[in-house]
Amino acid sequence: MSIVYFASARAKKWKYDDSMPGKLEALLREFNLARYFEPKEWVAVKTHFGSEGAHRIVRPVFLRKVVDALHAAGAKPFVTDSVRIKGLDYLHVANENGINHLSVGAPVILADGLYGHDNLMVMAGDILGEIAVASVIHDVPAMVVCSHVKGHIQAGYGGAIKNVAMGGVSSSHRTCGWKCGRGAMHTLGEGMLSWDRDRCELCGQCMEICPLDVITFVNGELRWNGDECWRCGRCERVCQSGALSLPKDDERFMRSLAEAAKAVLSTFKKNKVIYINFLTEIQPECDCMPVADVPVIQDQGIMLSDDIVAIEQATIDFLLKAPPLPQSVAGEKAISPGDDILFKLSAKPYSIQIEESERLGLGSRSYELIEVS
Repeated sequence: MSIVYFASARAKKWKYDDSMPGKLEALLREFNLARYFEPKEWVAVKTHFGSEGAHRIVRPVFLRKVVDALHAAGAKPFVTDSVRIKGLDYLHVANENGINHLSVGAPVILADGLYGHDNLMVMAGDILGEIAVASVIHDVPAMVVCSHVKGHIQAGYGGAIKNVAMGGVSSSHRTCGWKCGRGAMHTLGEGMLSWDRDRCELCGQCMEICPLDVITFVNGELRWNGDECWRCGRCERVCQSGALSLPKDDERFMRSLAEAAKAVLSTFKKNKVIYINFLTEIQPECDCMPVADVPVIQDQGIMLSDDIVAIEQATIDFLLKAPPLPQSVAGEKAISPGDDILFKLSAKPYSIQIEESERLGLGSRSYELIEVS
């Protein structure tokens, strides 16, 4: 049985120690980072930089506390994410969202280079075969995975597994393209985009959101460059008329997340990766989108563990116990207390990613929760 440490988001005293940053400091002290990280050891602090308009990420103040704790343990941390839009643009987005070397107290770098092609092929599993793991994450000896917990339009739930699987893998590879990158998880088969001209309203949202500018319209006809496309699926997501679709298989996607997470974690020695889940600003969709909707669940707190499966199971257990918030999409969908809010938001079998991760040996869903105050 694994240990999951927890600090509640509630502040019941007018003291710094009762604040969320103060409680994170207490969690990190209780966890004793020196057990995991050596003096002068490089440590990647893996997070998500967000998007232009999507601000509900792990806040820089929390990243700074993690960095400071690693410095206190003698390690040499840096904050990183893999390319999700064009690399230079992504660094600007990180800065706009408050993530830079001044705010977090450590260098902020892209794990797979400005072009997203700096990666190494690693064996993943039966579904994915080999997958392109970002070179910095592949090579660094240790990592702290800081995940913003949320719903997700395709995964149903996005936490540490998705952060490692999607964020530790590049969008494409120099030779085999998207088929060796995270696009292999997103899509099924050849992943060809289909367009229904009769439904299309020519609003242009798909063209605007595409990170690679592979969608254009010529004389009212959609043009798509399938060779350059990363298969991220953003175009389909923002199409409010249902004119665009990419082939998907929910169960395959969930299992491929677990496979990719295993591939990424296989590049680390035992006890060199820890996980911090931030159960805050729990919005219904991914931080990749150009907006951040209002939270569907009240802030719950922060969890910390060295078991990726245990922390995910503990996180979901907390989310499912929390009542849905009014004036959110949960209210619009008439989700009631006691309902499986994650499933009702997306209708995706999100638990498969956790069950499969346990089956692949990444951890255990059995855990002991220790509350730190």
